[in-house]
Amino acid sequence: MAVKKSTSGAKGIERNPQGEGYERIDQYDTQLVKRIAGHYSDILSAVGEDPKREGLQRTPERVAKALQYLTHGYDLEPAKILKSAMFTEDYSQMVVVKDIEVYSMCEHHMLPFFGKAHVAYIPNGRIVGLSKIPRVVDAFARRLQVQERLTNEIRDCIHDTLKPLGVAVVMECDHLCMRMRGVQKQNSVTTTSAFTGIFLSDQRSREEFIKLISARLH
Repeated sequence: MAVKKSTSGAKGIERNPQGEGYERIDQYDTQLVKRIAGHYSDILSAVGEDPKREGLQRTPERVAKALQYLTHGYDLEPAKILKSAMFTEDYSQMVVVKDIEVYSMCEHHMLPFFGKAHVAYIPNGRIVGLSKIPRVVDAFARRLQVQERLTNEIRDCIHDTLKPLGVAVVMECDHLCMRMRGVQKQNSVTTTSAFTGIFLSDQRSREEFIKLISARLH
């Protein structure tokens, strides 16, 4: 997937120097905001709205900023995220980070899908800082996606960068394109999985992973 280079990651900063009120500073690509907002003004008119009425006057700009934030994963390099916190360690048992919140956008309808990712790897001489795994999930999720590709991208990034004995990824997501339109099924959940190494060849490792992500240990 091509990576776009911009300053689309929105960063909000709240300041309260005198103990009252606040100043919020957002950083966006202003030219891109203007470009996207212009299109959304046309879209509002096309669906029968008046983009000049009070409640909608700044909606195109807000949507443009929201889209920049929701797709800021294009500006991130997930492999670099992992490489920033890799350590040599003599540990070869399963490491599981489960219940990672996922928010993404379906590329077919540009409607959200959301849920949880469960990620495991078996180290082969190197471990990674635990916070980097959710960051990798976010880096891929904050792009236009399909759940199947998202699952594989997380798996492949960890496998290729960390070179562990095996990687396992399971995702469980609700898709608003199924809830709000089309088939309109409110309780359907889509589950995808992807494995490498030991998790493919050793059924016991795979079963242990499934057992761990299913258990409530906390």
